[in-house]
Amino acid sequence: MKTTLDELQAFVAVVDTGSITAASELLGLTISATSRTLGRLEEKLQTALLRRTTRRLELTEEGATFLQHARAILASVDEAEEQMAARRKRPAGRLRVDAATPFMLHVLVPLIEGFRARYPEVELELNSNEGITDLIEKRTDVAFRIGVLKDSTLHARPVGTSRVRVLASPAYLQRHGMPVEPAELEQHVLLGFTQPETLNDWPLRSANESTMRIRPTIASSSGETLRQLALAGLGIVCLSDFMTQEDRSSGKLVQLFPEQTVEVRQSINAVYYRNTALAARITCFVDHVVEALGQRPFDG
Repeated sequence: MKTTLDELQAFVAVVDTGSITAASELLGLTISATSRTLGRLEEKLQTALLRRTTRRLELTEEGATFLQHARAILASVDEAEEQMAARRKRPAGRLRVDAATPFMLHVLVPLIEGFRARYPEVELELNSNEGITDLIEKRTDVAFRIGVLKDSTLHARPVGTSRVRVLASPAYLQRHGMPVEPAELEQHVLLGFTQPETLNDWPLRSANESTMRIRPTIASSSGETLRQLALAGLGIVCLSDFMTQEDRSSGKLVQLFPEQTVEVRQSINAVYYRNTALAARITCFVDHVVEALGQRPFDG
């Protein structure tokens, strides 16, 4: 009896999620159904693919080898389906998108309604992660990353750039005073990032330096958390224009040290693993984002 796609999907889902329970939720199946499917696959192959312990599931040597073939088969089926959809000029299928929370909320979410109107057959799955995401492990089709790319295995398409500025709310400045020189920041509450530390290099001329490394009084891994703290008047922050444009326009946040600020721009890239025969659903989504951002620049 031949292996079925359902069995391959169940096996890959269990590996990717780390458990039969999580895989069942992902696939929309009962736990018993997923377990039976996995057992049927091992019976057909006459080998154990996973080693079950009391704490987790681990791939056997045979399972690791079979996993590579299973992924390749499923990717080929996906590509065949996508090519058929592309021939009909109707991109279709599930599209898994990953981005840091601020970019997801302030840039991508406002674009979803327009995208869905143009491509109703694409099923979107939007995930937010503050750190670097392993695209294969998280089964991500395209991720949007801010800043310098370090993963050489990724293919990147530039989406745009966004300037960073030092900001504070009028309420904070009323209580603590307006700093005139960057050196005065030592006397203020500074909102910064836990990681990476390079995000705490603020674009301010100080002595002979073109940037100033600050030590956060309050730190967070999330830019959106820092934005909310700044809006609440709890400190001074340095954030990218893409997430503060409306705050600056409305006066909820004001820029500090405009004369001493160096123009530093963060690069924004759409990244993915496949470069040739790129899925139509990925291409149309990235095209939609690039088109929209070209009509609505961040700076202002």
